[in-house]
Amino acid sequence: MTKQTVAMLHYSAPPIIGGVEGVIKAHLEELVRAGYSCTVIAGRGDVADLPRKSSYIEIPEIDSQNSAVIKLNQELEKGSVPETFEILEDRLINRLEKIVAEFDHLIIHNVFTKHFNLPLTGALHQLLDRGVIQHGIAWCHDFTWTSPSSRSKVHPGYPWDLLRTQRSDCLYVTVSKERQQTLAGLFKCSPEDIRVVYNGVDPTHMLGLSNEGISLVNRLGLLKSDLNILMPVRITRAKNIEFALEVLAQLKGKGLQPMLIVTGPPDPHDPKSMIYYQSLRELREKLGVASEMRFVFESGPNPEKPNYIDEQVVGDLFRISDVMFMPSHREGFGMPVLEAGLVGIPVVSRAVPAAQELAEKEALIFSADDSAELVANYLLEIVERSPTAQLRRRIRMQFTWRAIFENEIQPILLSRTEN
Repeated sequence: MTKQTVAMLHYSAPPIIGGVEGVIKAHLEELVRAGYSCTVIAGRGDVADLPRKSSYIEIPEIDSQNSAVIKLNQELEKGSVPETFEILEDRLINRLEKIVAEFDHLIIHNVFTKHFNLPLTGALHQLLDRGVIQHGIAWCHDFTWTSPSSRSKVHPGYPWDLLRTQRSDCLYVTVSKERQQTLAGLFKCSPEDIRVVYNGVDPTHMLGLSNEGISLVNRLGLLKSDLNILMPVRITRAKNIEFALEVLAQLKGKGLQPMLIVTGPPDPHDPKSMIYYQSLRELREKLGVASEMRFVFESGPNPEKPNYIDEQVVGDLFRISDVMFMPSHREGFGMPVLEAGLVGIPVVSRAVPAAQELAEKEALIFSADDSAELVANYLLEIVERSPTAQLRRRIRMQFTWRAIFENEIQPILLSRTEN
C-alpha cells in the first residue's frame, strides 16, 4: 500500500489544552506509528508538541480566537451576517484549497457542528462542493444546535444551517452512541449513517509504565489478551511452572485467549535449570499453548539474545496483569503475594508463608491435590466476580488508543483506500 497522507483540521492544536486537542494528539501518535504521513492544520499550535514525524500548518484565520473571527461572531450570534463573513470565507478557501487537495484523508474536528468559526465551516463546504477534498471525515464531538448553552447563538438560515446539514460526500463520526442518536436526529437520518468511535486511554501514562515496560507489554501482546496471568518467579522446579502450563491449557480450552508470563530466567550456569527450562518449552508445545505462555527471558527486542528485566519492569508487568499466580511446591516466603496486594491484583496461590500468614482471607489458596481444571476455574472465578476487574480487562482490550485505532479508525481509512 502506498503511504497514505492524513490531515487533521481543528481551531487549535497542542500545546493548547482541550479535549479535542488531546484526541488529535492521541490519534496522531497511532497514525504515525502505523506509517501514515500526518499533518495538523490549525489556527494555533506548535509542531514541537506534536508526535515526531508529523507536520504542522498554521493558518491564523482558522483559530476561533482570532480577532477577526471573534468580531464576526459577535454579529453572527445576534442573527446578523456582516459583509466581512464572505471576505473571511473567501480568504480561507484560498488558503486551504491547495493545502487540503494534497491529502488522501482530511479529518475535520467539530467545525461542521460547532459555531466557533462559521466562515471556516462555509469554506470547507465549498471545497467539498468543488471536489477539492478527497475524503472528508467530520469528527463531531459537540453540536451547537442541540446544546443548551450555545443553542441561542445560532439562527435559521445560512450560514447557521450548515451546522445541521448532512453531506453525502462526507463521513460523520461521533464519540458515543448517545451523540450518534443526537446527530441523527439533527440530520434527520438513520443512526447507521453515522459511525461511532470512542475515545481511548493511554496505558503507558495511566499505569505508569516505563518505556522498556510498554515495549515488552506490546511484544507479549498483553493489551489484547483476555486474561493476563503473572508468575514473577525464576525458572526452577520449585515454582511448579509445569502445573501453570496445564492450568493455562484448561483456560484456553474454555475458549479464552489467556497469557501466562514468567518473569525470571533460568540459571545459565546450572545444567539442571537449563534442562528444566527446555522441558517447559517442550511441554507448552505439547499442550498447545506456545503462543499463550511466554518467558520474559526469551522475549527481548532481539529474540536471539536473553532478556533480563529489572524490578521496575517487573512492576510494570504487575500493573498490566489480572492475577498473580503462584503454584509453587515450596517458598521461603513468597514476596510476590505482597507485591500483588500492593498493586491491587488478585492472588491465587498454593499454601506458602506469605499467602497463609499475611493474606489468608484475601488470597485464593488452593490445595496441592486440586486439579489443573479446578484451579483454572478458581482463576476465572476470582476475576469474573469483580466488576472492577471486568471493566479493567474490557478497557485494556477495547479502549486503549491502540485498540481504538486498529479496530475503528484504520478500517475507516482502509475502506476508502480499497474503494
